[in-house]
Amino acid sequence: MRLLAVLFSAVLLCCQVAQAQVRTYDEMIAAGELKVAVYKDFAPYSFEDAGQPRGVDVELAQALARALDVRLALIWAPAGEKLDDDLRDYIWRASQLHDLQLADLMMRVPYDQDYARKRNELGELENGHVVMFGPYQNEQWQVAYDRRRLDKVGSVAVFEHHPIGVEVDSVPSFYLTSVFNGMLAGKTHHYPGVPQAFAAMKAGEIDAVMAMRGEIDWQVHQAADPQVALAENAYPNMGKQLWEIGMAVHESNRQLAYAVEEALEALIRDGSVNAIYGHYGLRYDVPEMYQQ
Repeated sequence: MRLLAVLFSAVLLCCQVAQAQVRTYDEMIAAGELKVAVYKDFAPYSFEDAGQPRGVDVELAQALARALDVRLALIWAPAGEKLDDDLRDYIWRASQLHDLQLADLMMRVPYDQDYARKRNELGELENGHVVMFGPYQNEQWQVAYDRRRLDKVGSVAVFEHHPIGVEVDSVPSFYLTSVFNGMLAGKTHHYPGVPQAFAAMKAGEIDAVMAMRGEIDWQVHQAADPQVALAENAYPNMGKQLWEIGMAVHESNRQLAYAVEEALEALIRDGSVNAIYGHYGLRYDVPEMYQQ
């Protein structure tokens, strides 16, 4: 029993240390530093190039830090199995696996009320410790194809006869291997990531790639090949095909959320966010909240 008590006390102590790192807005301003979690190795949003941080989310975080008159400290976050895990590890509880690092702000979080209100089997909010706010990007699915081997993509049915590449365990993977009773599964090729799928298309192994529009735009921009085109087809029976991307803070840190949201709106309205996306060859659609 004494051993159990000691272990329980140690667990409580770890939790207290992690929770103590959740800073208030005033503490963040006093420190002169905004800690922002961005996903690691996730071009074109957040990645390192020759040791330098680059990407849409990195540049936007830099702009937000400047607007708050603080310096930016990036926390590179390897993607977990679920977004819930990432929010827990970097926003509200911290993780020993990630050196108990807690961010003030996390980028690239779905701005989705259904997700925010999601409850567990006990009826509790799964992300009750988190505030999701500040939509800054519209995202959707996109196909790019090589016109040397495929004239056009009128519908996804063309991939019954033309091979297409997807990232393993991704939504496009599940979609293409199951739609139309699985008739596209035989021509769906899997790769570790979108860059590898594009490399396979360049090598002639596949005729097209399906992924998120931002990732596709970046790869098309990098390829600079006039024969690589963007399809305009729909995705029948796919479910949600357009969604908004925003940010997250700890639920006790709404003052930071208000300040960041005010800065974000100014950056969207003066064209700064559009320019950031343009640096990486990405199309930018202003989220509905800022279209008035």
